[in-house]
Amino acid sequence: MYSMQKSVSKHFYIENLGCAKNQVDAEVMLRHLEKADWTYVESPDDADLIIINTCGFIQPAKKESVETLFSMRQRYPDRKILLAGCFAQRYGLQLKDELQEADGIFGNHDLGQVGRVVDEVFLNQRPALIPASAPYAGQRSTLFSYPGSAYVKISEGCNHRCTFCAIPIIRGPLKSIPMDDILQQIRDLLGRGIVEFNLIAQDLAAYGSERGRADFARLLRKIGELKGDFWVRLLYIHPDNFPLEILSIMRNDPRILPYFDIPFQHASRKILRRMGRSGSALQYAKLVEKIRSELPGAVVRTTFMVGFPGEGRREYRELKRFQQEVSFDWAGVFDYSREEGTPAYAMQSSIMERLRKRRSLRWKDELEKAQIDISARRMDRFAGTVMRILVEENIHEEGLALGRGYIHAPEVDGTAVILSGKVKPGDWVDMRVLKRNNFDLEVVPLNEYGSS
Repeated sequence: MYSMQKSVSKHFYIENLGCAKNQVDAEVMLRHLEKADWTYVESPDDADLIIINTCGFIQPAKKESVETLFSMRQRYPDRKILLAGCFAQRYGLQLKDELQEADGIFGNHDLGQVGRVVDEVFLNQRPALIPASAPYAGQRSTLFSYPGSAYVKISEGCNHRCTFCAIPIIRGPLKSIPMDDILQQIRDLLGRGIVEFNLIAQDLAAYGSERGRADFARLLRKIGELKGDFWVRLLYIHPDNFPLEILSIMRNDPRILPYFDIPFQHASRKILRRMGRSGSALQYAKLVEKIRSELPGAVVRTTFMVGFPGEGRREYRELKRFQQEVSFDWAGVFDYSREEGTPAYAMQSSIMERLRKRRSLRWKDELEKAQIDISARRMDRFAGTVMRILVEENIHEEGLALGRGYIHAPEVDGTAVILSGKVKPGDWVDMRVLKRNNFDLEVVPLNEYGSS
């Protein structure tokens, strides 16, 4: 029988892969393990247990998950490794048979079970627990975000049926987190000095709709009743049911940032219908126009998908024209990933998938290069303005720092290059935007502006 007391100092490390929702899951697992007397360490070198919190959304993410497992096993042959997260949830018991490098498999539908699974790992039982849905437990102690910032998950799963998307397979149907729990999370984080709350879900606007009432606008109003100076950033709103009523809420409360992450994916009506979406280029362009007219400082991020089954040159040109005409502040471009279990999987054979890949990767490159110029032009309007910046990290050897304004979501947009060595991570300060450099902004704190 394995004796934990004799052999293990109970130190663990989490290697987090994937999206912000995965990051929150990692933070929740960390809290549960701390309650079981485990101690989190920042390097796998110091860990008895390594948890790989995987992503299983698309092929590149799955490949990264497997490669990370192989790398960790090669580097740490004597450590226990638990394969957790979306990849584990999606493929379950199959991974126990195929990935002998893992000492256990743990899905993501009931994170409170992680302590029990870890105990079984150290009893050499090679557990594979793919739990059913459970009430969300969002208590967190350690955050993996930069100082001053936190993600707040408001729902799990998704009831949309986009034909390309594996999220309903992995995360299940929509389950909204009780509003009182969300508000309490924010209050607790405010008390810990957090000033930026990034609300995340597969679709924020769907919050509460599985209970018969879309409650996202009411949630924003409730957050607006909280006292204090802070930011609320909205990440991921499905374009086909955008709640226009939130625009007036945001206009009346500048703490709710005019930043919109709306994954339009495409502009061709033909492709959108095949994707299971009801919009069109005209409808989507009008939505962005409405947002910008109501909130002149609005910043709009989107994502485009190329290579979806049925996309030809005509449909691609429609997408490229849409990109130019709407001029999004930020945009990411992704190549379609053919995912088993999704409706789109049967739309294209594996042979056709290989044939279309080279062309779609070329189109992806074209859109990305075009977006660099578009984003640069959009950033020009901020030169000379004053913008509050949340400092993320110092570059001591250069006397600089990096941070973000309201126009920058964590890790996906450009950055603010702070021409000062006097600020520190977590500082939240008003700064003068001196100029645009590519699509980043060069800024200086107001109390240093004009000084020699």
